[in-house]
Amino acid sequence: MIKQALISVSDKTGILDFARALAQMNVKILSTGGTAKLLSDNGIDVTEVADYTGFPEMLDGRVKTLHPKVHGGILARRDFPEHAAALEKHAIPTIDMVVVNLYPFQKTVAKEHCTLEDAIENIDIGGPAMLRSSAKNHKDVVVVCDPADYSKVLDELQAHNGEVSYEIKFELAKKVFAHTAQYDGAITNYFTSLGEDKQHATRSSYPATLNLHFEKVQEMRYGENPHQSAAFYRDLKPVDGALANYTQLQGKELSYNNIGDADAAWECVKTFDETACVIIKHANPCGVAIGANPLEAYSKAFQTDPTSAFGGIIAFNCEVDGNAAEAIAKQFVEVLIAPSFSESAKQVFATKQNVRLLQIPFGKAINVHDFKRVGGGVLVQSPDAKNVLHSELKVVSKKQPTPQQLQDLMFAWRVAKFVKSNAIVFCGNGMTMGVGAGQMSRVDSARIASIKAQNAGLSLVGSAVASDAFFPFRDGLDVVVGAGATSVIQPGGSMRDQEVIDAADEHGVVMLLTGIRHFRH
Repeated sequence: MIKQALISVSDKTGILDFARALAQMNVKILSTGGTAKLLSDNGIDVTEVADYTGFPEMLDGRVKTLHPKVHGGILARRDFPEHAAALEKHAIPTIDMVVVNLYPFQKTVAKEHCTLEDAIENIDIGGPAMLRSSAKNHKDVVVVCDPADYSKVLDELQAHNGEVSYEIKFELAKKVFAHTAQYDGAITNYFTSLGEDKQHATRSSYPATLNLHFEKVQEMRYGENPHQSAAFYRDLKPVDGALANYTQLQGKELSYNNIGDADAAWECVKTFDETACVIIKHANPCGVAIGANPLEAYSKAFQTDPTSAFGGIIAFNCEVDGNAAEAIAKQFVEVLIAPSFSESAKQVFATKQNVRLLQIPFGKAINVHDFKRVGGGVLVQSPDAKNVLHSELKVVSKKQPTPQQLQDLMFAWRVAKFVKSNAIVFCGNGMTMGVGAGQMSRVDSARIASIKAQNAGLSLVGSAVASDAFFPFRDGLDVVVGAGATSVIQPGGSMRDQEVIDAADEHGVVMLLTGIRHFRH
């Protein structure tokens, strides 16, 4: 039975109610510093650890629980007679429950003006020691590091006459080891990111030792192919608006490829301020459009490439209403993503139970880093978060863009950012008209994009074209102009830029340079 508990928490959320409930069950409570004062001030009987050990807190609180009477009471195995004898010899009572959460190191170092001294003083020593000791001896000690678990523990105590089942003890212990590993990993990341100027704690974005921590959401039926195994893990605290924040409203279990394609669709549609729809197939946009309402945006996006849209992933940056749902439901759809779905839309898809509906709170935040696994290592980079502004564009052709051309070019450039290199994207009137992706030759991407438009019955006359990287020769430009394009946006930066610009003037088309490329591999 739980007879004595040690409580020492930095995060005081829910601790008063929890401690009061323990006291009502006749559990003796030990505590330290601010936690002890809080409990005492609220009428909860508590013994200071310093009084319990007979040794005062010292070194500005750095040493308070690091004492044999604390750790002996935690680590002693109740089923070992020699341990019981040692406790009796040294007059050490057992501690049956440890409730500890740690100094807020991560929050501290996340502050803009955090100094090295601030970081050091927020490294918890006694807390992790108690947590690890308790988790190691979880058969005999209940350890709680998360306020969210208080109610679960109280339910167990009430249901089992003051005891906690081994299954719950083991789950809590696993949570502790994950928590302390993540805590130590954050400290390592911080210290190995520091530059030479230790006094001002100048930091690199890429620490010398990188610790990553994720929690498993689910295991997949298989990976990219049936002979591969897979699982989906998410950040411990995903950024606002991230795919990992999804709630699945209905549909079959998500697959490995579903999640990868869903992320591509969601990240693309998030970049638009207007009502937008993105259709993804095999990680590439096969249709992107904006419209006055969800139905118009979807209809235009679907029109780009109806063949590829079959079995695609569809994302909206707005609520999906009944009208859009009825149009979408006529096609085979793997996953549909939106910030919300109207009741009429839900009713439409209630008859299509295999369609996976993902609801994600809208937000434009993005991950701090992108990762790519390679043999024996991992590539880490900052995300491609750059969106070119109108003021950053440079008109290099003799012909100036019209307002409509400028609007179409900006739309095309935004889409090209999410198309696998080499990328060529034809657009017009707020929709994609032909997408060429992932070819080894930019000329081939241009040809494929124009063929896609022809297959969909779309005319490219007067269209705008975006190329994710520069045209190394004029041949790619010749192809897109031959298909009907009258304006082109590209990064520039080739040794033959002037040759390509001269070709644009020869054709009488508009050409804009962004000065930035969007390779996507």
